[in-house]
Amino acid sequence: MQDLPNLILVGPMGAGKSTIGRLLAAELSREFYDSDHEIQARCGADIPWIFDVEGEAGFRQREAHMIDELTQLESVVIATGGGAVLREDNRRRLRERGTVVYLFTTVEQQLKRVAKDRNRPLLQRPDREATLREMFELRDPLYRATADVVVRTDRRSPRAVVNEIVRRIQRLVDPLQAKA
Repeated sequence: MQDLPNLILVGPMGAGKSTIGRLLAAELSREFYDSDHEIQARCGADIPWIFDVEGEAGFRQREAHMIDELTQLESVVIATGGGAVLREDNRRRLRERGTVVYLFTTVEQQLKRVAKDRNRPLLQRPDREATLREMFELRDPLYRATADVVVRTDRRSPRAVVNEIVRRIQRLVDPLQAKA
């Protein structure tokens, strides 16, 4: 698996990008970076605060800089924020600088996973389900257009998802080697 450059996880909030990314990095003996966590560490502020002060546009600008920086590293696993694919320059960098895995999940699963989470500025609205459906309609085609591999995460353990990603990535590297 050392033949591959970066492995980059994209997908909606609640898909498991951070959890699966950490496990995947450990499985492959690679460093793991979460773009949202890196932004927070650099700013010394959490994402809701950045949204409050700078708005979504300000956050997206910070996110674009972080995506650019992280994708220039070598042989790492990167979990992106759910909205990273909204900018064409981010999508291009992700595609050019790594193998992109779309962690697909349904809106129903997202609702269960983010039900008690108050740290997601875009969900601080009365109808979370309608918001998630709206985001899905806009973003799902962008995730698919950016991804090399699509892996479903609904009702599966993070370990099962990691195992599938490793198998699928091995097929990309050497289709004859992986028969599973």
